[in-house]
Amino acid sequence: MNDDMMKVLVSNSHTQYRLIITDIVRVHKSIARSIASIGGSDYTCQDGSKPDLNPKVIPGVIGAPSSVTSIQVANLLKLFKIPQVSFFSTSTVLSNRDRYPFFLRTIPSDVNQAQAMVELVRMFNWTYVSVIYEESSYGMQGFNELEKLLSRHGICIAMTERLLKDSGVPSEEFYDRIVVRLKSKMNAKGVIIFGSDQEVGELMKAVRRQKATGMFSWIGSDGWGGRGLAYLGKEAEVEGAISVQPLAYEVKGFKEYFLNLTPDNNPRNPWFIEFWEQNFQCKYPGSPWTPNNENYNRTCTGREVIHEDSFIMEAQLQFVSDAIMAFAVALHNMHVDLCGQGWNGICSAMNPIDGEVLKQYLLDVKFMGLTGQEFKFLPNGDGPARYRILNFRQKTLGEFEWETVGYFDNGKLMGMNDLKFRYETPNHPGSVCSQPCGPGEATLYMQGSQCCWTCAKCHKYQYLPTPYECVDCPFGSRPSADKSECQKIEIIYLKYFDGMAIGAIIFASIGIICTGFVTIIFIKYHETPVVKASGRELSFVLLLGIFLCYLMTFLLILKPSSLSCGAQKYGIGLCFTICYAAILTKTNRISRIFRAGKRTAKRPKFISPKSQLFISGAIVAFQNLIDIMWLLLRPPEAVSYYSGRDDNQLVCKDAVGGYYMIGFSLPIILVVICTIYAILTRNIPEAFNESKYIGFTMYTTCIIWLAFVPIYFSTAYDIKLRIATMCYSIILSATVTLACMFTPKLYVILTHPEQNVRKSMATHVTRTYTSTMAQQPSINIASVNYRAIPLAPETTSSNMLSPDLQRKSPEEFSKPNGQNISTQTLNSMDDVLNEKEVPV
Repeated sequence: MNDDMMKVLVSNSHTQYRLIITDIVRVHKSIARSIASIGGSDYTCQDGSKPDLNPKVIPGVIGAPSSVTSIQVANLLKLFKIPQVSFFSTSTVLSNRDRYPFFLRTIPSDVNQAQAMVELVRMFNWTYVSVIYEESSYGMQGFNELEKLLSRHGICIAMTERLLKDSGVPSEEFYDRIVVRLKSKMNAKGVIIFGSDQEVGELMKAVRRQKATGMFSWIGSDGWGGRGLAYLGKEAEVEGAISVQPLAYEVKGFKEYFLNLTPDNNPRNPWFIEFWEQNFQCKYPGSPWTPNNENYNRTCTGREVIHEDSFIMEAQLQFVSDAIMAFAVALHNMHVDLCGQGWNGICSAMNPIDGEVLKQYLLDVKFMGLTGQEFKFLPNGDGPARYRILNFRQKTLGEFEWETVGYFDNGKLMGMNDLKFRYETPNHPGSVCSQPCGPGEATLYMQGSQCCWTCAKCHKYQYLPTPYECVDCPFGSRPSADKSECQKIEIIYLKYFDGMAIGAIIFASIGIICTGFVTIIFIKYHETPVVKASGRELSFVLLLGIFLCYLMTFLLILKPSSLSCGAQKYGIGLCFTICYAAILTKTNRISRIFRAGKRTAKRPKFISPKSQLFISGAIVAFQNLIDIMWLLLRPPEAVSYYSGRDDNQLVCKDAVGGYYMIGFSLPIILVVICTIYAILTRNIPEAFNESKYIGFTMYTTCIIWLAFVPIYFSTAYDIKLRIATMCYSIILSATVTLACMFTPKLYVILTHPEQNVRKSMATHVTRTYTSTMAQQPSINIASVNYRAIPLAPETTSSNMLSPDLQRKSPEEFSKPNGQNISTQTLNSMDDVLNEKEVPV
């Protein structure tokens, strides 16, 4: 602290503080001998006199500027409980109240500076930066704080480099190696430099030598930001740098005062002449030798003028004035409290001054400084955490300046705007180890790093529940466009308005109408010979089965549910079983009758209508038993079926796989047996040719089923197609049965009613049966008793028999081979006719 600074501060302070500040100046001058005399001394002067052993004890110290010096001084002063107020020392170590209980400062701690620098990094969205710090308490403590704060915010350090300071003078190669290593981490465009101006200036020279100008964006500490040694002559390398400087305002009046000083009017400052010589590059007459002035050939006159334009004043002078004002206010408040108002000089209560008491008064001070800003120490003795953010940039092309672009106060950046990196590229570059992954890509961190990763593209059916992992979407869903979630695939099932369903419904409806029409005709003509001869009871059973087959189409197209699935399982086998049970009973009866007719005249068993209904009912009951067991063992249920990743079909559980073949198993057996019977009865006489229509029915049905089964199993991927195929197969089977079994009968009933009488039928039967008997080698046609054939009451023999037969007696019937038709055989036919089973 120089006397000139003290003088301007005193001249601008309040009148009541002037005497106290003057005392502080005197104390400042005598601090060395004050401390040295503590505890007494045996020192004797050369003239034999004793030194003054009772000098004034200094109550406080202002300084030092350097953190390193302040640490040493604080260690000494705490032994004597002397408060110390520094104006430039920012090391975080000095905030430790246990180690430095009597240290205070008007400038904020580097903890706050590191926080401001990290907030700048976060503002730029940098996640990968390099850190360079100097080898000093200032640099190392600043780095420690930076490291903790960067880690807390998830920002990685690409590399760290230490600038030599205390352990030696580094060479140019040392700085060059640092820049080369910086260039090896080119993704880390952001570089934080926590150091002093001289070291940073040398680093910037190395940046130029290594042709790295413009490659990096610097964030600087207050140790070099805005200081000439760091940037003068290296503007292109420093351009774009952002510096954090403690917020300080101009001390009013000091610039005018200092510009008017000369060696003549400022003799009390022993360093002023040295400043004058260096500033004007001359040697002042009578000045002592210095390493600088020995090279000056010109003599100073003392009348040189410091021009305002070339004068650069310390921007942080406010902290010096605040330090002096803090002592002034603290001593004043202490004086008032201990000595009372109006007391001149130091009273006994303040002599000597208790350092503990003075420290507390310092911590409690609150005043308006010479800059017009209010000042108050933080509870830990640090100055307010306020910073100015400076940006070094080109104002115009080739003209550089440090410009205030924002502030940091209370832990937050404020008013940040108009930041510029370089004149050509204003925006600061990004500084990340890896670029953010694109849409649909997972971030896979490299081992041991939280800032470097690779991007893995998710597959088509994967989504990103977190940014770090691709996960398969569940079946029935697919990822959204941005892969952030899985979206349900629209449920598909056979609906009434689908083309396949509409066709099936139309055909089924026509079939139901036709079945109803046939049923009405058969009911209306149920007493006619054609209806009776076709097996009236079994015909109605067959019509019921055909109707249920057509009705199954509507059940199969219903939206799958437990109820509809149960109805499908129960119905698909039942409707076919009813149909083929009736047909099987018919073919079996015809086959048994004619087989029996070859061997005996005795009537076969179980050929009456009731017996036939019982046999059909037993077969249907067995199918019901199968269906009930199937329902109990595998309860019906509607489930989602996924034939592929893009598929979500709502189906009945048993429609998947071959489970529906359980319902079709008995009908398939019945179809096979009916087909065998149709083949065995293919040679039945024409009068009994319903077997021929049954044969047509079964052959066609076999073709349909032989086509249906492979189609059914090959459409497992598309249940809609499978169900539609089943619908059409059932409709075709029912239609073939309806057409083949009932069309001939309807033809006679509706278009040839004259044939639907007993007379016509009896004649037809006689002719047909006689012809058939003639073809049987075991039957003696000559023995036929034609009167055994019952005729309608109104029918005469002449109407029934051919002219040849009318002229012969029963004994005269014979064939060329002499074989006879037995009476027993005709008696069997009589039984057949009495049962009304003679078909058209």
